[in-house]
Amino acid sequence: MNTQLKTIQIKKKQLDQYKPYPKTFRSNMEEWYKIELTYTSNAIEGNTLTRQETALVVEKGITVEGKSITEHLEAINHAHAFEYIQSLPLKSTYEISEKIVRDIHAIILRNIDTMNAGIYRNVPVRIAGSSVVLPNLFKVPELMETFMKELRNSKSGAVETALDAHFRLVSIHPFADGNGRTARLLMNLILMVGGYPPAIIRKEDRSRYINSIEKGQLTGNMSEYNSFMLKAVERSLNTYLETLSPKDTGEKVKSNLFKIGQLAQATHETVATIRFWTKESLLKVAEYSPGGYQLYTKETVDRIKKLRTLQKEKRLTIEELKKIK
Repeated sequence: MNTQLKTIQIKKKQLDQYKPYPKTFRSNMEEWYKIELTYTSNAIEGNTLTRQETALVVEKGITVEGKSITEHLEAINHAHAFEYIQSLPLKSTYEISEKIVRDIHAIILRNIDTMNAGIYRNVPVRIAGSSVVLPNLFKVPELMETFMKELRNSKSGAVETALDAHFRLVSIHPFADGNGRTARLLMNLILMVGGYPPAIIRKEDRSRYINSIEKGQLTGNMSEYNSFMLKAVERSLNTYLETLSPKDTGEKVKSNLFKIGQLAQATHETVATIRFWTKESLLKVAEYSPGGYQLYTKETVDRIKKLRTLQKEKRLTIEELKKIK
């Protein structure tokens, strides 16, 4: 853990050199994270909306055929919950309260389970497929009070505090449903207050993520959990650094391909616009990364600039732009 933390701290210092971030970069990254966190966090809990479908639901309000109302609401609510934690004017973890945690949960379950939204559970619960015994429901209020007091008084760094908060909240399991999503948002709130980008738990890592938590709960051995979560924190640092300057991450990235955030940065367009133009076949995806991210060629930069110029100067519609080669 110490080696991983040291690497993270080095990359955090590299990232701090770019602050304050350009306004366009900041807004594009916030847009990207809103969709990515919403997609991955919900997917971990069984939501079947794809990344692209999640974007359509959140950004365009489009209903996806064959998907349930609950799945649509889960996407909308998580996006709103992320916007909520972004809006909090917190300067330290000392300002994080039980009310904030309950507000996050209330937004997540809005119009899905209104009776339990933001309310501590009043029934015993078990985690399906797990032998972990969760705290008695009558102990939840006291456990949460103690947890929040210790969180506010934590002397650890932002990363250690965020990971501990996530683990403790899912272990207390204070709500009847929505504990995982609430815990991940609380973790990311702490990271952002500490100047870090949010950490993403990828859909393909679901089993490792759940198993690492369960191992910590059953044995008290946190090494697997900490290692897994620290990799998620480092990945997000890499995402920021890669977008700002590819050479900083030390990762092998094809020099002729752009992730959507990099493309937005290079063209001064929003991630939402690029995603929409891709859906409308104005832009072509060259490849997909192992994690399912869309990758574009450098020629796409010129294509976007050309489309934007034609749209502004000739007021062409989307259908008319589709005819432009």
